[in-house]
Amino acid sequence: MPCALVLSAGGMFGAYQAGAWKALAGIFEPDMVVGASAGSLNGWAIAGGCTPADLIETWMNPATAAMMRPRFTFRPWRGCMDPAPLERHVRDLFARFRPRVPYSATVVQVPRLRRVRVPAAEITPAHLMASCAVPFGFPPVRIAGKLYVDGGLLDVLPIWAAAEMGATRVIAINVLPRMPSRTLRAAVGLVRRFAPPPPPIPGLDVTSIVPSAPLGSLRDAVIWSEENMRRWIRQGEADVMAAAADGAGFQPVRYANSPPPPPGA
Repeated sequence: MPCALVLSAGGMFGAYQAGAWKALAGIFEPDMVVGASAGSLNGWAIAGGCTPADLIETWMNPATAAMMRPRFTFRPWRGCMDPAPLERHVRDLFARFRPRVPYSATVVQVPRLRRVRVPAAEITPAHLMASCAVPFGFPPVRIAGKLYVDGGLLDVLPIWAAAEMGATRVIAINVLPRMPSRTLRAAVGLVRRFAPPPPPIPGLDVTSIVPSAPLGSLRDAVIWSEENMRRWIRQGEADVMAAAADGAGFQPVRYANSPPPPPGA
């Protein structure tokens, strides 16, 4: 019964996933890993054998703050964040880790709004950059003549990609069960209306780990804070441990014949 670890988009909220992984790592080993946006970077490291301590250290490093450094531009479609620090981080991750289990990142091809799952064998640093290229935050990434942006734009939690890889069970860590801004929810919802529906998810058992309390505001999701990092890491670990102690928390929810509602909608 192949089990996938699926990690959501979420910007700086990705620190919660590091804490959750600290608790999960002692419970199971995923047969495959899937991630979108920040989850794609955490997933790449986890699939590559990164220890929970090392992943937590990455999020606690003040240098992580530079990954979402604002910049001024006359061309807003090029993004209001400087992509250079994020690119350095991505290249460092790519050099340090190689997936030891099947891994996929998700991206969105624009302007067609086409979901794309990129398997480990095809992934380059550009694909990991594209998976984090939040529209109007970072510029789209051109790969083989096509433009790609953040996979979380259409699916915060890409369970469909795990199903496509052959998973029959999923443990999902979703740090964005709800967008942290009404304006952002409206904008993303509008974009999703014009996108093709995700592939069906027949008979997939999903155990979802979500924050027991809201992680913070949109500002918190884009600005690094040592206090927030520590709090989210502790919360992620505590939420998994609580779910493990309460057997009901890990009872799978079956999505049969049709996909679940889009996370964050």
